[in-house]
Amino acid sequence: MTFPDEKYKDVAAYGDAYFGHLGRAGASVDRGKLAEAAKVLEGVYERGGALYVCGNGGSAVISATFVCDHAKLIQTDTNLVPRVFSLSDNISMITAIGNDISYDDIFVYQLRTVAKSGDVLLTISSSGDSENVTRAARWARDNKLEVISFTGFSGGRTAEVATVNLHVDGDNYGVIEDTHQSLMHILAQYIRQSRMSPDLISKRKF
Repeated sequence: MTFPDEKYKDVAAYGDAYFGHLGRAGASVDRGKLAEAAKVLEGVYERGGALYVCGNGGSAVISATFVCDHAKLIQTDTNLVPRVFSLSDNISMITAIGNDISYDDIFVYQLRTVAKSGDVLLTISSSGDSENVTRAARWARDNKLEVISFTGFSGGRTAEVATVNLHVDGDNYGVIEDTHQSLMHILAQYIRQSRMSPDLISKRKF
């Protein structure tokens, strides 16, 4: 069965059910894998490498938010200056590649243009099986980039390719995307506070 599997008569009941599924989705994320992802991100930020993020649809929006929360938030009150770039945001490049070559190549083409060994790719895909995301992940692994994947449903091909797979046990796009957004925030806020003094943490808004 998937959620929803019945008709709800009022939004309050639907909201209660949705938040219940959201809580279970968050609880399903492997905490050991979460720690691995934090280590990979902190490592690339420390050595001045680049983090590239990509996704389609709602996942493209999360990719854009990664730039704000990780590039801007983490360097506030810390000694880190993360270099974070969303491959989903350059509309002129995306449309040119999609029109002239293939939509399946919109992310891998950009990676071939700018990425270097030691950089990191983070893919966001609820299905884990979007062709353009999968091609980017495979290219990254073949060219010595670590890959963090955010997935849901069955995990798809990106779960198999990734260095670290943060999988959400969910079968509803909204629930999965909300959890992916939370993972993005958790990683940013954890890395930031880990570089701050205890007395300063309590004085700042996160």
